[in-house]
Order: sequence, then structure tokens, then C-alpha cells
Amino acid sequence: MIVVAGEALIDLVPQRTDSGPGLPALAPRPGGGPYNTAVALGRLGSPVSFCSRVSRDAFGDALLDGLRAAGVDVSPVQRGPEPTTLAVASIGADGSAGYSFYVEGTADRLFEAPEQLPDGVRAMSFGTCSLVLEPGASAYEELMRRAAARGVFTTLDPNIRAGLIPDADAYRARFKSWLPSVSLLKLSREDADWLGGTPREWLSAGPAAVVVTHGGDGLSLYTRDGTELRVPGEAVDVVDTIGAGDTVNAALLHGLSARGALSPRALAELGAKGWSDVLRFAARAAALTCSRAGAEPPYAAELA
Repeated sequence: MIVVAGEALIDLVPQRTDSGPGLPALAPRPGGGPYNTAVALGRLGSPVSFCSRVSRDAFGDALLDGLRAAGVDVSPVQRGPEPTTLAVASIGADGSAGYSFYVEGTADRLFEAPEQLPDGVRAMSFGTCSLVLEPGASAYEELMRRAAARGVFTTLDPNIRAGLIPDADAYRARFKSWLPSVSLLKLSREDADWLGGTPREWLSAGPAAVVVTHGGDGLSLYTRDGTELRVPGEAVDVVDTIGAGDTVNAALLHGLSARGALSPRALAELGAKGWSDVLRFAARAAALTCSRAGAEPPYAAELA
């Protein structure tokens, strides 16, 4: 079982129309980096569970319906009367996405770390807004450290949303404090530039491997034993990039799980060929996500 911990929210995505000037219509779509990762894992066929706090409003019900439809276990999800977080997306000419967030008093911020991890958990995935917005951020951090102390394989995608981070230096220091509890660090080139470190520096602090995404230009891998790889992206007509990085998270976990590599020791034994296959699989999955509107990760049959 892979457990994904973090926020579930609603993306308000502008609809492309030819109606002339004025504000575009906004379509609500399930989202949030951890939510998208869980859905993608479920669609790929990995046993996956989602750990979060979700509103009891209509958006919250829709979010849980989307998880169940993807085969995700929602039994660890906490519910609350608070509203659902909203993220208003803006889509650039190249399909890149930016976001404005409405997060005050929302349900996912009030997450509390469960007393026990789910039975049979082999890996846990963390990241995005859930590790920024208090008081939930401290609860997710506690859960990450506890999982790592138990020997659970942990992944982290910081997925920086600078507008939500009031003190950049404090966040960078906190990020470094997480690294001893991280098995696999995945981040975008933009995240890496914002954080101001290098893969080798991060590897020395704890992770067994670091994967850096470069948008349409592919992915780079760095491992503690000195391996470095780069695989190209797959050409696709980009509709938008919403959920692409989250799909990479899921595809990496799914690919590593299929190879019995959900441990730092197994990662070291994977070899260049094994890593190359996993990275190419992740690039292909992300390309499919970019070919359609919103966070719509592919199903296993589409990648066969």
C-alpha cells in the first residue's frame, strides 16, 4: 500500500472560449498535488490510500467521489465542516499554470496526524501546500518523520507555491530539516532554483535519489552513489500542465514499486537501465496529462 498525505482542493480552471473580452468562465475540477498523485496512482493500478482532511461540503463530496472512482482507499480521510480550499488557475500561452489560493479557514489546514499509520504501508508521499499551511503543516511533518523512523519509504515533492510562503528563508530551512526523513526527493527545475540548493547537497542530507523535472525537456536523476541520468520529454500538443508534476510523482512510485525498489537499498541496486525505464515511464505519463485539460492523469491501459 502507498499512502499519499496532503491536501485535496478545487482548481477553478479558465475555459477557452471565443466570446471576446472579459473574464473567462471557470470550471471547478478536483485538484491539489497530493490528491492528483493519489488519483494517478489509483489509475495506474497501485494499491493506494489517501490521508487528509476534507470538507463535508459539496466540493468535498466530489473530491472523495473522484478518489473512489480511481480505486483509492479513503478510510484515513478526516472530514470537517470547514470549506474546501480553492485554487484559481491561470493558463499561459504555453500551457503553463499559475495559481491564486483561497485558504483561510479551510478544512485541509486542520489535518491532525493519525495515531497509527495504515496497515501494510510500504511508501508515503508528501508535499505541496500541506507542508506550508499551519497548523496542518506541522501535523504532516510529524507524520513524515514518524513514517521515516519506521523505515517506510518516503517521497517529497515541495511543489513551491511562493505566494503561500510568508518567510522564504524559514521555509528553506524547514525544507532542509525534512531531508533526513526523505527517501526520494522529486522537484521541478523552478522549485530547485527557488530553494537555492543542488541535488548533490540534498543527497548529502538524506535522500537516496533526487529527480528534477524540466517541463517538456524531460527529467534528470541524481543518486547517492553518483549515478546521473537525463531522459527527454515526450512531444505532445500541450493543453495545460496542470497535474503533470503530480503524475510524475505517481509514475515514479508506481514504477519503483513494480520493480520492488521501494527502499533506499533497492534504489541503489536499480541500476542505470532500471532508472531509465522508470523515468521514461514517468515522462510518458506526464505528457499524456498535459495533452488534456486539468489534472487528468492516464490509466494503465493508456501506457501499456
